[in-house]
This record gives sequence, structure tokens and C-alpha cells, in this order.
Amino acid sequence: QVQVVESGGGLVQAGGSLRLSCSVSGLIFSDYVMGWFRQAPGKEREVVAAISWKGTTFYPVSVNGRFRISRDNAKNMVYLQMNSLKPEDTAVYSCAAGDQSATRFEKEYTYWGQGTQVTVSS
Repeated sequence: QVQVVESGGGLVQAGGSLRLSCSVSGLIFSDYVMGWFRQAPGKEREVVAAISWKGTTFYPVSVNGRFRISRDNAKNMVYLQMNSLKPEDTAVYSCAAGDQSATRFEKEYTYWGQGTQVTVSS
């Protein structure tokens, strides 16, 4: 049984930082691309970062330079360091695992966590 569990969300002031963690079990971690997505109220879910098992990363323009994704293949963990947070970053952030061809599209990811709320106050 695959489990994906996020942690580290919370309330932070604009300009602050948060680090999200994602623990994965029940699959061969190195076989999967890992992604972080977010969904704000009334908006579609969007990717904010993705990382291959080799460490190749992808970021959309909206977060590039502010967010950093990393993974620890020995611990089956993925992290999202978020800096210079803005109120528009407020959303539920979810961690997901996709096969090795996965990129930025939600449909490419198979296993999802429940999500963790990130709220950025102005």
C-alpha cells in the first residue's frame, strides 16, 4: 500500500519561509518522479516543483527562484523549501509520485498525499 504524507504547512507572514516535507512508502522511491502541487480556493491545481530521481528539477515561472525542491532517496523523503512567500502562495500543497516520464502535468502523477495547508498573511 502506497502512502504519501505531507507535513510542515502553517501560517506565515509575507516574506517568510516554510519547509514542507513529504514521506513516501510502499513503492520503489527511486523509480518515481516526485512533484509538489498546490490548489488555491476556486483555482485549478498547479505544479510548483518536480524532481527526478537523479535530481533534475522543474519549476514554473511563478515560483522559480523562491521555491526549491529536493529529495533524499535513502529516506524516501521529498522537501519543498519556500522562501519569500507571498499571499498568492496561499493554497493546499500536495505531494505526488509519478512514473519516470512525469513532468508538470497533474494527470501524470499516480499517488497523492492528502495535502497540507499553507497560508501567507499580508
